[in-house]
Amino acid sequence: MVQRVHSIGLAVLMALAIFTCLGQVRATEEERFEISSIKAIRPTLVDTITALQQRDVARARAAFEAYDSGWNGIEVYVNTRSKDMYRLLELEFQPRITKALDKPDPDFSEALADVQAMLVKFDEAVSTFANAAPLNPLYDDVARLRIVRAHLREVTPALKAGNLAKARKSFEAFEDGWFNIEDFVRAQSLDAYVAIESGMVQIEQALLMADQPDVAAVIGLVGGVMNQYNAVVTEVQKQARSAQ
Repeated sequence: MVQRVHSIGLAVLMALAIFTCLGQVRATEEERFEISSIKAIRPTLVDTITALQQRDVARARAAFEAYDSGWNGIEVYVNTRSKDMYRLLELEFQPRITKALDKPDPDFSEALADVQAMLVKFDEAVSTFANAAPLNPLYDDVARLRIVRAHLREVTPALKAGNLAKARKSFEAFEDGWFNIEDFVRAQSLDAYVAIESGMVQIEQALLMADQPDVAAVIGLVGGVMNQYNAVVTEVQKQARSAQ
C-alpha cells in the first residue's frame, strides 16, 4: 500500500514537472506584442500583390490603404529600431507605390515589382527585430494607442470621399479598440479621457445615428477627439524615449 502511494506521488510530481516545462516552452515561444503587431499588417501587402497580379487596381488601392492605416499603428517600432529601414519603407517604397496606384492607368508590372521588393524588406525587418532584445515596454503602450487611433484616422478621409459606410465602420472599430485602452488613457490624463469620451458620444450621435450626417460637423468633432488623443500619444512617446 505504501509503495503504491509512493508510486502515485512520483507520477503526480512527474506530471506536474512536464506541465511546467510545457508552460515554459509556450511562454518562450509566445511572440512579443511588438512582433505580432508588425506581422499583423503583412497580409495587406500580400493582398496588394495578389490584386496587382490580377490587374485589379481598385482592390490593390484598398489593400495598400489598409497597409498604410496599419503601418501608422506600428511604425514607431520600425523608426525606433532602424532609421534606415524606416526611411526605406516609409519614405521610398510607400510614396512610390501610392503614386503608382493613383494613376488612372498604372503600370502593373512596375508597381508589382515595388510591392514585392517592399515585402522582402518588411520580412527582413521582422526577422531582425524578432532576434533583437525587447524595447522598453512603454513602446508597446505607444503602439497600442496608435493601433487604436488608426481607425479614427480613417474617418475623415472616408467622409471627404463620400464613403459614409467606411466612415461609420472605421469609427465603430475605433470604439471597439478604445475599450481596451481607455483605462490607460484615463491614467495618463483625466482631462483628455473626459474630452475624448464626450467627443465620442457626440460623434456617435452625429455619424452613426443620423440618416444624413452633417459631414463638416462630424469632421470637426473627429478633429477635436484626435487632438486630445494625439496629446496623450505624444506624452507617452516622450516617456518611452526618455526611458529607453
